[in-house]
Amino acid sequence: MDGVFTGGCQCGAVRFRAEKLGRPSICHCRMCQKQFGHFFGVFVTADQAHLTWTRGQPSLYRSSQKVHRGFCNRCGTPLTYHHPNGVELAIGAFDHPEQLEPQIQVNHHQRLPWIDTLFEKPAFTSPAMEAFFASVESYQHPDHDTDQWPPEDA
Repeated sequence: MDGVFTGGCQCGAVRFRAEKLGRPSICHCRMCQKQFGHFFGVFVTADQAHLTWTRGQPSLYRSSQKVHRGFCNRCGTPLTYHHPNGVELAIGAFDHPEQLEPQIQVNHHQRLPWIDTLFEKPAFTSPAMEAFFASVESYQHPDHDTDQWPPEDA
C-alpha cells in the first residue's frame, strides 16, 4: 500500500510516518499475546526505507534470539516487531487503523481455543456505562500529528 500513514503511541512521545506498507496480519503466537496483553497481535509490514520516526523512537525489548519488540518507554504502547527480514508496525498505533484490515492470520495453530467464537458473544451496554464513557476526558495524543505534545496550556 502506497500513501502517507501516520501514527504513534498513546502519550505522543513516539510518532511515525510510513509511506509504503505491506500486508496487514494477525499473529496468534504467545509472544504477541504477551506483548499486547491481548488475544493476538495485529501488524502491517513497513518498508524501512519509507519509515520515519517523526518524534522519539521506540525502545526495544529482545523477546527472542531473532526478534525485538518496540514500545514507548513512557506510556508502554506496543509499536513494532523487528525481525531479520524487516519491521512491522502495530495497526492499533496508526492514526487511521480502519484503513489496515488484516488479510491473513499467522501462527493460527497457537490461537486461544475460543477465539473463533469470540464475536458471537452478545454485546452489552447500559445507560450507566454509556454515561460513564461519555464523561471521560482522554489525555491520549490525538489521531493526527501535532507540533508538540502535550499542548503548552495542558
